[in-house]
Amino acid sequence: MKSVSVFGIGYVGAVTAACLAHAGHSVIGVDVNPAKVETLESGKAPVLEPGLDRLIVNVRKTGRLRATTDPFMAVHASEVSFICVGTPSLHNGRLDVSSVRHTCEEIGRALRSKQEFHWVVLRSTVLPGTAKSIVIPAIEAASGKRAGIDFAVCVNPEFTREGCAVADFLDPAITVLGAEDPAHLVPLRELYQGISGHVFETSLNVAEMVKYVCNAFHALKVAFANEIGSVCNQMEVDAHAVTQIFLSDSRLNISPAYLTPGFAFGGSCLPKDLRALTYCAKQQDLDLPLLQAVMPSNQAHLERAADAVLATKRKKIGFLGLSFKSGTDDLRESPSVQLIKRLLSEGCEIQIWDRDVSLGRLLGSNRQFIEDEIPHIGLLLSTDLQQVIRRSEVVVIGTKALDEEVVLGNLRPDHVVLDLRAVVPASKSTDAQLEHQMAAA
Repeated sequence: MKSVSVFGIGYVGAVTAACLAHAGHSVIGVDVNPAKVETLESGKAPVLEPGLDRLIVNVRKTGRLRATTDPFMAVHASEVSFICVGTPSLHNGRLDVSSVRHTCEEIGRALRSKQEFHWVVLRSTVLPGTAKSIVIPAIEAASGKRAGIDFAVCVNPEFTREGCAVADFLDPAITVLGAEDPAHLVPLRELYQGISGHVFETSLNVAEMVKYVCNAFHALKVAFANEIGSVCNQMEVDAHAVTQIFLSDSRLNISPAYLTPGFAFGGSCLPKDLRALTYCAKQQDLDLPLLQAVMPSNQAHLERAADAVLATKRKKIGFLGLSFKSGTDDLRESPSVQLIKRLLSEGCEIQIWDRDVSLGRLLGSNRQFIEDEIPHIGLLLSTDLQQVIRRSEVVVIGTKALDEEVVLGNLRPDHVVLDLRAVVPASKSTDAQLEHQMAAA
C-alpha cells in the first residue's frame, strides 16, 4: 500500500483519488476550495461523474480517503503527490499553467522540512517540456532540494473521459509513465499493479506529448466524420451506409496504417481524389475546412524537407528514392520529384538513385509526368548507389528499398543525412545514428 496525496480534486483529481483509494492505497485529496474538501469529507463526490459517489462512499468507510486544504500536511503524510490541477486555455490559445506552478511551489515548501525522498507525479495535461522547465525548477526553488536526489518528478497523463471516467481509470486501454530515470517509476508501478491494458514507460517529454496526440486525433476523427457526413447528405448519399463500409476495413482505414510519421504523400490516387472531393463540395456550396486543408498540409510538410536540405548550405545532393512509394516506379505526384524540382530551382546539383526506376521502362502518363516536371531527368538518374553517395555532400533517403549496409559503408563523417522516412531533421549523422534511423523507419 502506498500513501498518496492528490492536488486538485476536480474531475481528474477526484477520480484519481477515489480510484487509487479503491485499489487499496491511502489517499489525501488536497484543494484550495474548502467547499470541495468539505464535500469529499462528507462522503460525496465534488463533481458529477457516474459511479464516483458510490466509490467515494465505500473508500471513506474504509478510511482510505480523506481531504484537506493543507498542502504541508498532505505532503508530509504521503510518499507520492499527484498534480491534477486545471490547465485551461487563455484567450490566445496559450495554456495557463499558473495552477501547476503554484502547486509545485506549495509542494516544494513542504519538502523543505521533509527528510524522506518524495515523488511528484504530473497528471495535469501540459505541453512537452513543462516538467523540465516549470515543475522541477519550481519545486527546487521552493524546497532548496535537488531533483533526482531529494525528490523525483514523473509524468502520468490521464486518458479518462467525462461520463465514464471511473471505468476508464479502472480499465484503461493504455497507462503511460514518464520519467528521466526508470528507477523513479518504482512507486508508480506499484500504484498501477493489476491495472489492465498496455503500460508504457517512457521519457517525460513523450509522456506529456502523448495526451495531445490522442486528443488531436479524437478531434480530427469527429471533424472528419462530420465533413464526410455533410458531403454525403448534400449529394443524397446514405452517410450511415458509407460509414459502415468504411469502418469495416481494419487493414487500412481503422488501423495503424498511415499513422507513422514520414514524408509527404503522393501518387496517382490520394491527391487526385482529395481534389475531386473538395471541388465537388465547392460546387455544392459546402465548406469543408478540414478536407480542404489536407493538400496544403501535405505541401507544407514537403516545404519543411526542402528547408532542411537548403539549411545545410551544401549544393551536391544525393537522392535515394524517387517514386512516390518503395517498390513501384510510379512517379506521378511523387513528393520526392516535387522536392527535387524545388531544389533544382535553388541551384542544387542533384543525383538520383532508385532501384525501381528506369527511364527506359517508363511509359504513358508516368513518363509524361516526369518529363514535364524534370525535363532532364535522364542526366540525374544513376544506377550506381555507391557513386551517388560518394559524390554527394547531402544524402536524402526517401525509400526503404535500398541496401542499408551499402549506404552505411559509403557514408563519410562529413556527410549530412536527411532521412525522410523517419522525419529526421537534416544533421550530421554518425553511422550508428543512421543505423538507428534506418531501424526505426
